[in-house]
Amino acid sequence: MAALCVILAAACCYDYRDKRIPNCLVLLAAFWGAGWQSWDRGLSGIFLYLGQTVLVMACLYPFFKIGGLGAGDVKLLGVTAGYLPFQKILSFLFCSLLISAVVSMIRMWRKKMFRERMRCLSGYLQEVMASGSWKLYPGAVPTGICLSGPALISLLLYLGGAY
Repeated sequence: MAALCVILAAACCYDYRDKRIPNCLVLLAAFWGAGWQSWDRGLSGIFLYLGQTVLVMACLYPFFKIGGLGAGDVKLLGVTAGYLPFQKILSFLFCSLLISAVVSMIRMWRKKMFRERMRCLSGYLQEVMASGSWKLYPGAVPTGICLSGPALISLLLYLGGAY
């Protein structure tokens, strides 16, 4: 887990500086996680790790498709979730996304654009409900919230016994 924390810290540096997470860091985390699970559980550990990783990435993919999450965020959350016990994955994701939501709310409040963003969200939800199909969120901002930091904080909370 210490290696994962180092990899997540490096991902934070890239994410906050360049607004992207290098694939080599995601692959490093994936190889390290699969190797760790293999060492701990044998060959079945690799399949367990890959299954959890793919499941989380598949669940988050729709949020990427509508512009709510970046591809690097989806991959990073997926490979990180593979390290955790299955019953802790939802807590990890919830905590990561809750931290991101709080940061986002604070940023909207500080920039005095909370009402505008809520109107945009309301209009988007009404349009999706009326059409019955998902589409790209019109308010998706490429320089939005970086999820590597909240993922690291969530992992540290897990390691500290918070959930």
